[in-house]
Amino acid sequence: MPLYEYRCRTCGVLFERLLPMRAADPACPDGHTDVARLLSVFARGSSAGGGDAAPIGGGGCCGGACGCG
Repeated sequence: MPLYEYRCRTCGVLFERLLPMRAADPACPDGHTDVARLLSVFARGSSAGGGDAAPIGGGGCCGGACGCG
């Protein structure tokens, strides 16, 4: 199930929910139903500085973690 991020338009609270792809948007933790699904972006950065963030994975069956890719 994907993890979705939401912002309540009424109270402004940010929250996340694991939901099936076709599920209706949930109410916020305070019970308000006017919520907006946010665009989520995943990235992996480097603390060494310099250069761009490296993409996650490396190909193959498991993203390259076992040396297959």
